[in-house]
Amino acid sequence: MASVNQSRLDLYLTAEAKILLGQSIQLDGRRVQRADLAEVRRQIGILQAAVARENALANGGGGRFSQASFSSGGCDSEYADRYYGRG
Repeated sequence: MASVNQSRLDLYLTAEAKILLGQSIQLDGRRVQRADLAEVRRQIGILQAAVARENALANGGGGRFSQASFSSGGCDSEYADRYYGRG
């Protein structure tokens, strides 16, 4: 099932195609004509980013934070032990 953002993106992509053909369309209760192409393209960019974030999160990645691994091999653990007084 498509997300709300994906559904809206699909509508805006259709709107862009119609505007490029010189047609006016009804979108979100407003009449959109060729002069509004910049706004439609701005919304497409916003929605593409939102859909990409949703897809990344659904696939187990793409969150705002990453987890660092400080397990062995990443730094000189003997130095770290001396620095933090553990050895």
